[in-house]
Amino acid sequence: MTGTSTPPPSRHKDSPTAWLILAVGVFAYFSAVAQRTSFGVATVEAADRFQTAASGLSLFSMMQVLVYAVLQVPVGVLVDRFGPRVLITVGAVAMAAGQLQLAAAQSVAGGVVGRILVGAGDAATFVCVMRLLPVWFSALKVPMLTQVVGMTGNLGQLFSVIPFAALLHAAGWVPSFVAMAAIALLAAVLSGVLLRNHPPGVTALSDSISLSSVRTSMGRALKEPGTQLGFWIHFTVQFAGNTFALMWAYPYLQNAQGLDPAQASLVMTVYVVFNVAVAPLVGKLSARFARRRSRLVLACCAVAWSGWLVLLVWPGHAPTAVVYVAVCMIALSLPASMIAFDVVRAFNPPQWGGTATGLANVGGFAASLLAIYVTGLVLDLLYGAGLSSSLYDGEAFRPAIAAQGLVALVGTVAILRCTVKVRRAHGADSV
Repeated sequence: MTGTSTPPPSRHKDSPTAWLILAVGVFAYFSAVAQRTSFGVATVEAADRFQTAASGLSLFSMMQVLVYAVLQVPVGVLVDRFGPRVLITVGAVAMAAGQLQLAAAQSVAGGVVGRILVGAGDAATFVCVMRLLPVWFSALKVPMLTQVVGMTGNLGQLFSVIPFAALLHAAGWVPSFVAMAAIALLAAVLSGVLLRNHPPGVTALSDSISLSSVRTSMGRALKEPGTQLGFWIHFTVQFAGNTFALMWAYPYLQNAQGLDPAQASLVMTVYVVFNVAVAPLVGKLSARFARRRSRLVLACCAVAWSGWLVLLVWPGHAPTAVVYVAVCMIALSLPASMIAFDVVRAFNPPQWGGTATGLANVGGFAASLLAIYVTGLVLDLLYGAGLSSSLYDGEAFRPAIAAQGLVALVGTVAILRCTVKVRRAHGADSV
């Protein structure tokens, strides 16, 4: 029997088997985030290997994020119908294939194909792991475990920042990406062997889900104001940290702040460690202030962009201590974006929970796609017009990063509008 399930009897909630399922799921997500962020660590090396401009280089991450975003809704529908186990396993295999393709690529086109495969496999992971939580754990634990999953993903980024970066500098391009492929294959094996969609004896929802009901569920999830709010929360909050980690962190830190590669890696290590440290606090705040989540999200967004504002207006290179503090402020955006899924869960029934989560998860990656492209485009335009001395001129990063603020502004307005809609539909104190 396949598929996700109706809530299991209480004896299955929080059981040792449930914790094993969680451990395998979070390792799969750890691997997915490591694969996702590995190219961002290798951006400088990729520019040399593929001999491309900033907009061409951004194409790697843009296509990866585009595929990820486009597949979120199909993955949400598929996980509601067939369950997480198969999707997580197939996704890990796709990421392994993508990393092997990138390792062998000699051209931009070949490299982009590799990142597309990574994006496709990555798309199948997070939503599926989220779908396991309400099946195996009690409701009070789910918001905190949502942050645990996100925190584990951040550790995946830490893996790409330290061991992968060290291997890249010591052994070179091909061995490094082959090693990442091996980790993805390990995640595939563990997921295929150990994951279970639901406890024994629990009826799987897919047994009673038809294609017509899938269409109905998607329509209802789309119309639900809580789903719309979740989308815009994820859109507005996540992209600041995601764009930084996926693409522009190392070029920015080295060229705009004058750090050497070792110093930049240390800054990114602190970035990830702060993510991990603050995630449980964000989870507790989301659970405690469930009826004030919109305000909590906007406060976190303001903190993240205040960090960018400090760096962008500081004349010349900011002091190292200021860089660390500002980067930690930016890092808050990633755990804060997970509040979107608490909002989605609060207003959607389990029958289409995966679909609604997938819809919300599109938000942050759609915004990341826009921000990655806009940043690369501004850098290219300034260099092409002779207004910057080099493609990654430190001063050129000021307007390039500032342009991302337009994405945040659009998202903030949308959050405010959707909050009003949710309160009209579910009560003034619903969010």
